[in-house]
Amino acid sequence: MPGKIWLPSFAEAESALDFTWMIQEGGFVLVRCGKFLVVLALVANIGAHWAALQTVAWATMLATNLRNESVSEAVCQTFDGKHPCCLCKAIAAAKKSGKKSESLTTGTKLEFPPLAVQISLTSPARFAILQPDNFSAILISYQPPVPPPRLCFA
Repeated sequence: MPGKIWLPSFAEAESALDFTWMIQEGGFVLVRCGKFLVVLALVANIGAHWAALQTVAWATMLATNLRNESVSEAVCQTFDGKHPCCLCKAIAAAKKSGKKSESLTTGTKLEFPPLAVQISLTSPARFAILQPDNFSAILISYQPPVPPPRLCFA
């Protein structure tokens, strides 16, 4: 119908604004993304990213050295430390700069002087021993009759 404006009913408008399907479908993705970010933060915190970059550098160096030399010579030249590539040099420089900044931050220590506060313990104004409401503990403390009953053995 031309010229007529369509207005949704209340139920249609309510379902259009209902985002529970997003939470149900996307909740798993959000949890997985959160776990991935935590793992990424831990990897960066322990410095494993430098090990990964160093592995890439060694693999690149080994592939480059294998083009010109035998396997044993290429492996020796890659891992001897005398022939670092530009990526190895950059990783070493970044590790050194990271260690310097860590040592500066760990040097600052906050010290708080002890407070001169006197502690005094006082007893409550009113103190009374309450009688127990349950006397079952007293009944358990009695000894069994001697000799034991033998009705179940007959």
